[in-house]
Amino acid sequence: MRVTVDSEKCQGHNRCFALAPELFDVDDYGTAVVIGDGSVPADLEEKARLAVANCPEFAIEIEE
Repeated sequence: MRVTVDSEKCQGHNRCFALAPELFDVDDYGTAVVIGDGSVPADLEEKARLAVANCPEFAIEIEE
């Protein structure tokens, strides 16, 4: 599983970062970014899905 963030959709709510700081960070402009290459360890898959579900802009996608 991998996560990606569409920076054009992200409005900087940063719910993903609040829910899964192991997977997301925030850049200097307040936009969410994926940590590393976006690979999600098995033990963090539920947090990744929670971040997707809580993004009001639908900026996060999961690739299985």
